Parts: sequence; C-alpha cells; structure tokens
Amino acid sequence: MTTISMRGAGYYSANTVGAKTAINKVADLVVAASAKPPALGPSEPFRVADYGAADGGTSMEMMRRLIAAIRQREPRRQIALAYTDLPHNDFSTLFRLTQGLIGEGEAIADIPGVFISAAGTSFYRQIFPDASLSLGFSATAMHWLSRRPCGIADHVQAVGAAPAEREQFRAQALADWETILLARARELKPGGRLVLANFCIDEQGRYLGHTSEVDMFDSFARHWRDLYRAGRIGQSEYENATFQQFYKTSEEFAAPFRDPASAVSKAGLTLESISTMVTPCPYAEAFAEHGDAAAFAHAYVPTLRSWSETVFAGALDPARPAAERMALLDAFYGAYEADVAANPRGHRMDYVHCVAEIAKSA
Repeated sequence: MTTISMRGAGYYSANTVGAKTAINKVADLVVAASAKPPALGPSEPFRVADYGAADGGTSMEMMRRLIAAIRQREPRRQIALAYTDLPHNDFSTLFRLTQGLIGEGEAIADIPGVFISAAGTSFYRQIFPDASLSLGFSATAMHWLSRRPCGIADHVQAVGAAPAEREQFRAQALADWETILLARARELKPGGRLVLANFCIDEQGRYLGHTSEVDMFDSFARHWRDLYRAGRIGQSEYENATFQQFYKTSEEFAAPFRDPASAVSKAGLTLESISTMVTPCPYAEAFAEHGDAAAFAHAYVPTLRSWSETVFAGALDPARPAAERMALLDAFYGAYEADVAANPRGHRMDYVHCVAEIAKSA
C-alpha cells in the first residue's frame, strides 16, 4: 500500500509558504460562503471541516478569519472545527498548533466556544454523520488519488506519463472526484457549502511547478533517473517512484455538475462558481529581489521535499537500512538543490489551483 503523507514535526507548514498564501487568497470566498447556509437552531453548533489538513498550519490564519466572521454574525454561536487527514498524518503537530503550544498568533483552542477535533479518515469515505456540516473546505489535497492505477515507466508523475498511462490516471481521477463529492453531499446539511481549491491544469496548460521553461516534475524524474543510472537504486526502486496524483482541468472538475443525470447532480450538489488562479512561488519571487542563487536553492528545495519525500522514500527497498535510505534521499534532494543553485533560471513552484464553490440544495 502506498503511504501518502506530508513530512511531519511541523516541517510541512514551515516549508510551504506558498500553500498558506494560496489558502489566504481564497479566504474571502470561504468567509462569504459561511454566511450562506440556512440558519441553525439555537443549540446547534456551526460545523466546519478542513479536509486533507496536514498539520493545520497552512490554514490557521484563514480559520481565525472564518471564526471571527461567524462570531460577528452570531456572537454566541458555538463552532465545531474538525480537521481531517489520513491516519498516519502528523496530528500531534496539528493539535499543538491549534492549542498554541507552537507557532504564532492566537490559539484557536483559546477562543471561547470553539471546539476542535480531528478525524484520521480518508476523504474518499464519509467522515461525518449525514447532514451535519454547514461548511467544508479543502486546499491542495484532492489531487491525491485513492489508488495508483498503473506505474509510470519513465517518469514520476502523470504529467510526464505516456498517453496510455496518463489515460488510466485520468479515469481514476474522474471516478475519485465523484466519490469525493458524493461523500461530501451526504455530510453537508441542506444549503451547506463546500469551498475547494484543488491543483489543476489551467487554461494555459500551466500546473504546479510548470509555469516557466523548467518543469519541476521533469526535474524530479531526471534526478531520480540519475540515481538509477549511477547504480545507487535498482530498477524496481526507480519505477516505483510514481506520484499517486492527477491534475484535472476546470472542465473535468465541472463535468459532474453540468450533467443533470450524474450521481453528483442527483445528490443535490450544484456548482456555484469555478475559476483558476496562480499563486507565485515565494522563494522565486524573493530570489528576484536578492539574487543569491545558493540561498534560493537552500530555501526552495525544502518546500519540494515537504510533500514529495514520502513518494521517493516509499519507492526504496524497505530491506535497505534506514540510514542508507535517508542518505539516498539526502543525495537526491541535494542534487536537486545543487542544480537549482547552479542554474536558478526558471525554477519556481507556482501554485495553480482550480477554486470551486459548491452548494447542496436546501
């Protein structure tokens, strides 16, 4: 079984400034959506879910804004905030962040009447009881597939796969999207809302790490291939490094809603709005100001490592000693960093998102 997780111990949110920036860009939409569900009963809490939250750090600022907006409308309304991710997620850091034991800013847990919980359950399953949520949110998570449909012979991600391989990933992604939406339809209260910011391929063919002349996934593939050609990893290890991901287009995201006969439409979900946005890589933007290639590379590569390491670690033979596996990973990311430092032009991990607001019929 493939293990999907972000690097733990706070490493993920500490090294993914771009993800936080992207979430903050959609905060206005989330806050506006929170005002649209029907009124709750006097004793009902406003229930919010953050799906695929990792360690919770990237959405913390947005959550403070959301809570403040709900409280401004209803000063006495209790708020139940649930974070979800896979069972091996770094929930320890999430709870320390929300409790104010690490990080900066007001601890969410210190806000009166806010109740925090977490669910170690995949968003490919129903996580909450029927008709219990007023608002669901997810960012930079639902490009991960429920299963890897096939291997990719000479690349690491579907964007570089052969046509037949890519079509298998696409079919899996479309089926998974329906599964995700139907689970959310059951969880949402009538009139409830979802705001989802998913990685995509936009109208100009751009996607994460591919908005310039350098393609991040091509770079991953090249450096992994170098380890194989040098005899440092075996063929199975080389071929097993496949991201269990797929980037859909806006049309593919919207398709289930535009078909009145689809299971999604019959479940009562409607697409209120959909658009794409690009969030510039903060490390590349800083490099444009300071011009220090080595410093740029040293800051940039850890953000790649924060979400990609488990893919390459999982490809290595588990019979290798742990120290040997870590040395290979350090060599892999070290080579990437040296490459960026020597040739910084074009290296940037701009975020490319499809942002959708979805409503459940009242």
